[in-house]
Amino acid sequence: MKKAVFLITNILLAILFVNCNNKSEEYIDPRGTDYAGSESCVQCHKTQSEMVFHSSHFKATAPAILENVSGDFDSKNHTFIYDKDTKLVMEKHGDSLYQVLYKNGKETAKYKFEIVFGTKHAQTSVYWRNNNTYELPLSFYHSVNSWATSPGFPADKPYFDRMVVKDCYACHSSNISSRTVDQSSTEKNFMSMDIEDVINKKTIVYGIDCERCHGPAKKHVEFHLKNPNVKVANSITSFKTLNRQQKLDACALCHAGNDGMKLKSRFEFKPGDNLSAFFRETRSINDTTQFDVHGNQFRLMAQSKCFINSEKMDCITCHNPHENASKNMASYSKICMSCHQGLKHNETTLKSMPEKLLADNCVECHMPKKASNAISFQLSNSKQLSNYILRTHKIGIYPKSKK
Repeated sequence: MKKAVFLITNILLAILFVNCNNKSEEYIDPRGTDYAGSESCVQCHKTQSEMVFHSSHFKATAPAILENVSGDFDSKNHTFIYDKDTKLVMEKHGDSLYQVLYKNGKETAKYKFEIVFGTKHAQTSVYWRNNNTYELPLSFYHSVNSWATSPGFPADKPYFDRMVVKDCYACHSSNISSRTVDQSSTEKNFMSMDIEDVINKKTIVYGIDCERCHGPAKKHVEFHLKNPNVKVANSITSFKTLNRQQKLDACALCHAGNDGMKLKSRFEFKPGDNLSAFFRETRSINDTTQFDVHGNQFRLMAQSKCFINSEKMDCITCHNPHENASKNMASYSKICMSCHQGLKHNETTLKSMPEKLLADNCVECHMPKKASNAISFQLSNSKQLSNYILRTHKIGIYPKSKK
């Protein structure tokens, strides 16, 4: 009897194991057959996955379902006034969300929230039209806890015709294309992702997922499912194996502005690649150009003496890429003090704040928050432009403004 139970148990376990493997083998990622999908990472990397799935990277784009969309839809704070006859109202109809246009009190058009971009500082949204996406004229800004004009949109009239091109998705998603191709990623034409003027909804891989930063994982998953006792990562890119420039390039792909000449699609970039093969810079990092605080974190950091005088400093020195930036300023100060031990502040600085507080607030003084020149917005019934504020990554000495 015991032998029979043991045999049946083993048969059932074998069936479950085969079914699990079959599901993995049958999965086809829109990027190609050498990708496994982020869900395949959870079984072996549970801790990292739990952090990543709640991060701003992973939520850089997301389907516009109720739990993903920021902002009010059922209070006094959900209406934007363009003029006495024109208003745009955020409304919930069933499980769907809309920006509804009213003229003289009558509904004239409504546009559905379909994909959201961003979650931490602000969130903008797009709707589908003729196999392309178009930005909605209002975005939600956490700094003012209110709806306001999307960057670059007018505050005197609603505008619904700004197409969100594929290159925008290159830093906010892990894939978007005009066709699904059942080939490996090396066999696919990645440039078609940027130049063809239609989007296949089925090809979207939302957010920045595990394989966007670590490369295709199908072989990695298959190997470690068959060899669970092997602890050295096989057939995957570990950042521990990359040199400093390779680590910097992986982050700079989306955090260096990249306003130079594009040579290849960002989607084609794999960790370990050289960024210069994808963009030809038109401005030197070492010149006196004032890079904007939005999207230029790497180039600002690269102008800092801390970075220039260090052989090891990179983005991961201060940031864990698997989770959002810490709100604990003291944690960054510990990193600063690891190089600046014994540093003494001058008398003028000590008068502004006690020495103990200074030691826990390096970032507040040496990486202050600044207004973006690239992004501004207007609130309802206001002609004044509001600034989009972000912390600069140019580490330096910033004199206190005189009052």
